[in-house]
Amino acid sequence: MDKLKINISIADRVYPLNIDPSKEEGLRKAAKSIQEMITQLEKSYAVRDKQDVLAMCALQFAARSEQKNIDSDAHGSEALERLQVLDQLLQQHIS
Repeated sequence: MDKLKINISIADRVYPLNIDPSKEEGLRKAAKSIQEMITQLEKSYAVRDKQDVLAMCALQFAARSEQKNIDSDAHGSEALERLQVLDQLLQQHIS
């Protein structure tokens, strides 16, 4: 598959990328989310420079990702425990 050349703008800088066409929508949405977060942070806090804003964006996105992993693991553990209880009940019923 041929690569697609696109430009992504983040924090007033343009980044030329060569990507698989199937990745374009996700990258553009991600860049838009980053830009929206930058705008919100700049309005909410006295920010000295773009690097501070970008660091806070990275922290927030990473925290969201980690929290999703934690939540997923917690739900997975609960489901596993319930399945184990059901399995014990079935084993008792079969015996």
